[in-house]
Amino acid sequence: MIDGLWVGSLSDDPEQALQRVEAALRLIERFAPLHYQRVKKSLSRIWVQLVPYGAACYQHSLNACLLDSRVVASETTTIEWVASAIVHEATHARLERWGIRYDEAARPRIERICVRRERDFARHLVGVDALQEEIAQILDLCGDESTHFTDQNMRQSMDEGAVEALRHLRTPEWAIALLFRMRDLRLGVRRFTRRIAGVLVR
Repeated sequence: MIDGLWVGSLSDDPEQALQRVEAALRLIERFAPLHYQRVKKSLSRIWVQLVPYGAACYQHSLNACLLDSRVVASETTTIEWVASAIVHEATHARLERWGIRYDEAARPRIERICVRRERDFARHLVGVDALQEEIAQILDLCGDESTHFTDQNMRQSMDEGAVEALRHLRTPEWAIALLFRMRDLRLGVRRFTRRIAGVLVR
């Protein structure tokens, strides 16, 4: 527990992961106290684990910021980046608490808000030119005309991320292919069942 915020890890080196997350939280607390208060108020947990759909994300069911263990452990990942990701996901939690749903049409606007919170946080830091440049590039992807956050593109990204996560766990390629075939079959049966139900209702 860090100031009432639960922090956990399922990474290969959980102690290192916990230390990095704590360092990131202390960085937010020191240089951006308002952001730190929002993080504590908005999130219940920070969970470092294998995340197949991005380097970080917000999980509603746990009210948690999920951080990918591979990214947190990487030597190229700075504490400032981890802190920025936490600020971003805490903003998702805050918006959801206000009743703003992460629907397809609203996603670019929601992501712009979250990335701008990151940008504001990064402005409190020094020597983070690379992070600021990365944030600016992501903000460019969040225009109203962007197709980056469509349901179709997000499903594709999640599938690609799931494959990479399974490979990270040394899952054989044949098993990965089988898992996706089973998934597609299950979805096909579900769609067929709904279609039949619709016919019967008519």
